Amino acid sequence: MIFTKQILDNYYREVKTELHNILAYWMLYAEDETNTGFYGKIDNENIIYKDAPKGAVLNARILWTFAAAYNCTKQEKYLVTANRAYNYIQKHFIDKEFGGTFWTVDYKGEPLDTKKQIYALAFLQYACSEYYRCNQLEEAKDLAIGLYILIEQYSFDKDRGGYFEAFTKEWETIADGRLSEKDANEKKTMNTHLHVLESYTNLYRIWPEEDLGKSICLLIDNFLDYIVDSQTNHLKLFFDEQWVSKSDIISYGHDIEAAWLVQEAAEVIQDEVLIAKAKIVAVKLPAAAVEGLDRDGGLWYEMENDQLIKQKHWWPQAEAMVGFFNAWQVSKDDRFLRYSLDSWVFVKNKIIDKINGEWLWGLDEAGKPMEGEDKVGLWKCPYHNARACMEIIQRINSLTGKDDKLLF
Repeated sequence: MIFTKQILDNYYREVKTELHNILAYWMLYAEDETNTGFYGKIDNENIIYKDAPKGAVLNARILWTFAAAYNCTKQEKYLVTANRAYNYIQKHFIDKEFGGTFWTVDYKGEPLDTKKQIYALAFLQYACSEYYRCNQLEEAKDLAIGLYILIEQYSFDKDRGGYFEAFTKEWETIADGRLSEKDANEKKTMNTHLHVLESYTNLYRIWPEEDLGKSICLLIDNFLDYIVDSQTNHLKLFFDEQWVSKSDIISYGHDIEAAWLVQEAAEVIQDEVLIAKAKIVAVKLPAAAVEGLDRDGGLWYEMENDQLIKQKHWWPQAEAMVGFFNAWQVSKDDRFLRYSLDSWVFVKNKIIDKINGEWLWGLDEAGKPMEGEDKVGLWKCPYHNARACMEIIQRINSLTGKDDKLLF
C-alpha cells in the first residue's frame, strides 16, 4: 500500500462523523429522565429496561467519553452530559463510609452490589482525571487522587508487585474476585492491570507526582516481565499471586489494546528506556494479533484450547483501528495502516447499526448480529468506539497538520 494524504483525509472525515453519531445516540437514548443518570440496559431494538441495575463501569465510561469529547471538540453539549454523569456518580456510586465505588446500584440509585472491584475504581479514576481536564474542578481531581491512594493501600501486592482484583465493601478479602462469569477466579488479571495502567497514566497528566510515576513504571514492568508472552507475543490473562499463568486463552482485542496503551504510558511519564521497550511491544503484539483477522477485516474474539471463538465483538474492532494505526506510526510498515483501514471498513459495513444507531455488540460465526446482547449495558458503553474515533482523529491531526479542534 502506498501512503497518500487522501487516504488519511477520508479516514479522518469518516471517523469524525461517526464520533458525532455515537455521542448523539447516547444523549438521545441513554439519559434516564425519571431517576436521573443513565439507563442500565437498552437492547438492540432500542427497548429501554427502566428497572435494570446501573453499573459503575458503564457510568465511569460515560463520564470519560463525554469529558474526552468535550476536551477534543469544545462542544458544550458534551460537557453537559459529562456533568450529568459526574453528578450521578458522586451521589449514588461513591461509598461515603469506606471509600471507592460500588459495583452496581439499582435503577433508583440505591447500592446493590457493594463489592470493591479494582477495575471499577480504575475506570472511575480515569474518568475523573479526564473530567478535571474539562473544568479544573478540584473535587474531581481530589477524587481521582483518593482512588489512587485506595488502590495502592488495599490492592497493591507489596511482596510480588501487581494488583489484586477485588474486596468486600469494607476492603476485606473476597472469595470471588471475578469481573464476570466468563473470567477465571484468580488473584491477578491482565485486564485489571491494563486499566489500572491506563487510569494512572491519565492521572499523571494532571498530577505528575513522583510516587505515581514509580507506580506506572512498575506496571509497565509487570507487562513486560509477566503479562506479555515473549514466545508468542500474546498476552497472558490470568495469574496467581506469584505471577504464574493460569490460562492459555488468547484475547486478540486485548493484545492490540495493550500494545498502544503500554506505549502511551511510557511516553506520558517520559521514560526513554521504557518508551524504547514499549515501542517494540507496540509492533509485536499487533503483528501477533493478525492471526485473529478474518478476510473481511473483522477481528475474531478469542482463541481458547486452540479453538477459535468465532464471534466479532464491537470493542476488538475499535481497538484494532487504533492498535494497528499506532503500529504503523511506530514501524512505518504500511501493512499495519491497511489493517487499521480494513478494521474501519468492517465496522462501517457490519458493526454500525444503520437502523437503530450505535454499534452492535457483535456478529456470530454466520455474520449475523449476536442475539440477546445489549446496545447499552453493564459492559456495552461508548468508551471503546468513541475513544477509537478520537484517537484516529488526533493521530491524523498530528500527521497532516489539521486543526486540533473538531468542528461538526
